[in-house]
Amino acid sequence: MELSDFDYDLPEALIATRPVRPRSAARLLVAQGMDITDAQVGDLPDWLRPGDRLVLNDTRVIPARLTGLRRRAGAQGMTDARIEATLLEPRADGTWSAMVKPLKKLAPGETVRFSDLLSATLDGKEDGLARLRFNLQGDDFDAALAEAGAMPLPPYIAARRAADAADAQDYQTVWARRSGAVAAPTASLHFDEALLAALAARGVEFTHVTLHVGAGTFLPVKVKDVTTHKMHAEWGEVTPEAAAQIAATRAAGGRIIPVGTTALRLIESAARASGQIAPWQGETDIFIYPGFRFRITDALMTNFHLPRSTLMMLVSALMGQARLRAIYAHAVLQEYRFFSYGDASLLIPG
Repeated sequence: MELSDFDYDLPEALIATRPVRPRSAARLLVAQGMDITDAQVGDLPDWLRPGDRLVLNDTRVIPARLTGLRRRAGAQGMTDARIEATLLEPRADGTWSAMVKPLKKLAPGETVRFSDLLSATLDGKEDGLARLRFNLQGDDFDAALAEAGAMPLPPYIAARRAADAADAQDYQTVWARRSGAVAAPTASLHFDEALLAALAARGVEFTHVTLHVGAGTFLPVKVKDVTTHKMHAEWGEVTPEAAAQIAATRAAGGRIIPVGTTALRLIESAARASGQIAPWQGETDIFIYPGFRFRITDALMTNFHLPRSTLMMLVSALMGQARLRAIYAHAVLQEYRFFSYGDASLLIPG
């Protein structure tokens, strides 16, 4: 199974850099068996049944992109260097793992000031990443980060424009609750309160789980044989209440439909040991590619993914490679908007 099996041609004009408004006005490609229908996200209640359960990732994206100054005394006096940092994840020792540019201009023990309130000292370097120790913790850190940080937009958006005030709302789900992600569960960005109310009126039920999406979601696959790729681990939790809700829906004959690949990866991780959904907490590096046996997932709502990405492999595993190629060819032909701020698909295997 080669990387080229998951490639496709995408016109650059179809890469969305802003979401549509309202959120539920985005387009929705519904692939059910061999049929493809063009709809809108607002039509989602028409495609679901009473008793179906949507699984929603309640992670909250932190404003993880920071810009600051490192000041150093030298023979020519004080010199400043502009430092950019993207926080990746907190570590057990109280530091943060971060991508820092340019890392070579920052030595261990030196401090970067990001705002009047927030600064960080380089604790060390490891595998091209920095360990940053901030001067604040807890609620004080969260408040200072909210003031100094910007939303960590995906590379294909950040290359076209800088993050701005609109992204603070646009790049966050309406049910975001548990802070820790540095990338949004983007299929969930299409939901607003009106759509949630319409789904509830239809008899659709909801379960919240947590997977803190890491920057590894954007890492390219570099191996020719995709089965040898190593996934970046991400922390998640399926609470006892969430597991019980999912199990009850399955027992009653309802469908389990994760909203986004993050929710899918998490519930499938929670079912790996026994084949049944169970409470679970920890780091998952589950890698889903064609041949994977889905234990919990009956369908998936997701956005359109990058060529040659692990997410293309995941949706190919769910729908079949030939079928998915036809779905994406239709999406390109009909000029759907792609990637994080783009349109959505509802994938229902035959």
